[in-house]
Amino acid sequence: MMNNTIFFLATVAVIFLISLVVGCLIGYAIRKNAWETKAENARQSGEAILAKAKAEVEVAKAEVQAQKQAAEAVKRDAETEKKAKILEAQEEIRDYRQKVEDELNGRRDEAARKENRLQQKEDTLDHRSSLLDDRERQLTQRKDQIKQQEEKAAGLLEEAHGLVEKQNDKLLEISRLDEEEARKIVLAQVSDHLTKEKAELIRANEEEISARADRFAHQIIVDAIQSSAADTVAETTVSVVDLPNDDMKGRIIGREGRNIRSFEAMTGVDLIIDDTPKTVTLSGFDSIRREVAKRALQKLIKDGRIHPARIEEMVDKARKEVNDDIYEAGESALMELGIHRMNPELVKILGRLKYRTSYGQNVLAHSIEVGKLAGTMAAELGLDEKLAVRAGLLHDIGKAIDHDIEGSHVEIGVELTRKYHEPDLVVNAIAAHHGDVPKLSFIADLVVAADTISSARPGARSESLENYIRRLTELEDIAGSYDGVKQAYAIQAGREVRVMVEPGKISDDETTVLAHEIRDRVEEELDYPGNIKITVIREKRAVAVAK
Repeated sequence: MMNNTIFFLATVAVIFLISLVVGCLIGYAIRKNAWETKAENARQSGEAILAKAKAEVEVAKAEVQAQKQAAEAVKRDAETEKKAKILEAQEEIRDYRQKVEDELNGRRDEAARKENRLQQKEDTLDHRSSLLDDRERQLTQRKDQIKQQEEKAAGLLEEAHGLVEKQNDKLLEISRLDEEEARKIVLAQVSDHLTKEKAELIRANEEEISARADRFAHQIIVDAIQSSAADTVAETTVSVVDLPNDDMKGRIIGREGRNIRSFEAMTGVDLIIDDTPKTVTLSGFDSIRREVAKRALQKLIKDGRIHPARIEEMVDKARKEVNDDIYEAGESALMELGIHRMNPELVKILGRLKYRTSYGQNVLAHSIEVGKLAGTMAAELGLDEKLAVRAGLLHDIGKAIDHDIEGSHVEIGVELTRKYHEPDLVVNAIAAHHGDVPKLSFIADLVVAADTISSARPGARSESLENYIRRLTELEDIAGSYDGVKQAYAIQAGREVRVMVEPGKISDDETTVLAHEIRDRVEEELDYPGNIKITVIREKRAVAVAK
């Protein structure tokens, strides 16, 4: 019984051990399987993560490649843009270089012209120096002659004293007068004789001085005239613009005429389109507006796009260009005459004279010429040359704005120069250059003379053939309408009238009266530039024939 129990217990123990071993093996197997499953899952997860990482790497590589390609494209675009900008910069550099070269060439030409003018002035100065040397020699010779005449006169005076003494003695012997009475008679005779000789000497000296003064004045004026010559202009109230073809006329007119109406409204100038091939005409009395319209129309024709908005843009551009040209013209005039200081507003007003004409003569060119002439004559006479040049340049400044302000150009010029603080002598020269007020200096007289020379010389002012012939005819008719006038001739392009009178009807004294009467009628009845000289000639001939 005991043995069975032990056997049973042993059996149970063995079974238990076996079960324990089997349980451990089963648990190990289960755990191993779990471990293997987890490892497999971990392996699969790692492979998935690795695949994902590889995919991300591939994506990153693709992005990097795309970015690299994009960067290369940007680089190529940048290089292309860089090349384009380089080409554009090179083109601008070439244009600027060409512009600079053109400007340098222009300045070289201007410098050459100035050098030529300086050379001419130097030659003129040399000529004047030689003339002065000649005059000095003539004066020296004159002094020697006067000295010889004085010595001769002294000898004659001594001889006269001797003759007087002899005559006194003779008179005393003949008339038996006392010495005092004889002296009175002789002195009276000598006094009458000396008075006559003195009058003759005074008259001869006055004639000589007058002749020398006239020659000197003529020489000054001739030298001044030779130093300059002004140009004339053809456009006075109309400007002509060339077209590339006649089809452009329709584009200028526009649909229902809207373009031409816009153009005329913005410029204040009439645009005339007629049958004249490839041309249109701009009409207007304001030369500045006409110039703005001309430039704007040329720009529109070149651009090809013609509509109201484009017309407004081009008119604004043309107006700005003309304003710049006006100021530049004023500055150029100052530089040409060597004037360094002037109010900018007055310079701008002065430049407007570039687009102002008087009897076909450009007023700015005329003013520059008057400045040169006045300065040349002032230098010859020892006056203030710079002040004379300034007065001559500004003498017609009022004509720049006389269309916009009431009053004569003289009154406007005086107001402008006073407003911008010009010297009083300049203001007086402007006020007096038409004889409205008294002249306060010789410079005013020089401005009047220079103005007359510039405007009255042949070719300075243009006029039509009909007006020219009519003026000559009217001059001859006025002069020939007086009783006793035999014939009248208008000569020197109408600047002089020579009147031949019958000596039996008009005396010498009456010729002077007749000349003044003709002058008064010409001033009242005719309009003319410059001055007209009236010369009345009376000649009486006596003829006898010997047989």
